Amino acid sequence: MDGYRLVFSTIRGRKHDNLQVHEWLIAKAKEIGIEGVTVIAALEGYGKNKTLHSADYFELVDEPLEVIILTDEKKCDLLFRIIKEDNLNIFYSKSKAEFGFTL
Repeated sequence: MDGYRLVFSTIRGRKHDNLQVHEWLIAKAKEIGIEGVTVIAALEGYGKNKTLHSADYFELVDEPLEVIILTDEKKCDLLFRIIKEDNLNIFYSKSKAEFGFTL
């Protein structure tokens, strides 16, 4: 299948609409029928403000996360429309992708 690979970058403690941002993205993806989402935690990272974010042994709220979604063009457009309508400002990358199963 042809579509898009979306990667959203956030931190664990960031909230939107009373949910952590990654949880909000998962919920919206499920609502529109996206079949799978992967959330990956990172050791550390920084964004446009150059503040280093990392998780430590006692505190995970600053842990960098990536939310990865593979989906078709129609659902990709719908997800971005929902994000815009809900006024969520989040960094993303979007790449054309071919995906499927080997068997």
